[in-house]
Amino acid sequence: MTHEKNEKSDIVVLSKKEFEQLKGEAQKGQENWDKLVRQQADFENIRKRLEKDKQDFAKFANEGIIVELLNILDDLERAIELASAKHEDISAFLKGVEMILAHLYDLLKDHGVKPVEALGKIFDPHYHEALMQAQNRDLPEHTIVEELQKGYLLDDRVIRTAKVKVTKKGEGEQVKLEKIDEK
Repeated sequence: MTHEKNEKSDIVVLSKKEFEQLKGEAQKGQENWDKLVRQQADFENIRKRLEKDKQDFAKFANEGIIVELLNILDDLERAIELASAKHEDISAFLKGVEMILAHLYDLLKDHGVKPVEALGKIFDPHYHEALMQAQNRDLPEHTIVEELQKGYLLDDRVIRTAKVKVTKKGEGEQVKLEKIDEK
């Protein structure tokens, strides 16, 4: 490249070949810039679409299980209608409620929910919450003797601990435990 500089006007003189080469490189640079801007816009659109899809997924993720729960709700409403119509057959009513309960347990099982084993087990704070103690010399200490509320696992993850009464070896009949907040 030969450059001649005129000191009065700061003009650079290029050969036609050099000028065409620079012009081509400038055009390539502009094309690359335009591509980059388009790709950034595409990326932003994809990010927004994925965020909307994520929000929609979270919003409607439980739709299937809710539809199944609505069927159980319908069964419960029919049972209440029959009971309020003063049907005297309590055993048939009880059998219907037991069938609805079994349907609900099956639904939970199908979705990976299962009860925490508690009664007769040794207390485990990961699965159980001791609410009461009872003296019992016939069983090992910290054995669960009563389940006050069932606990549940969702695919082996505790979603609710079982509320239990456990044995102790000391004096006294029953002692109510105070729950300690772990914050």
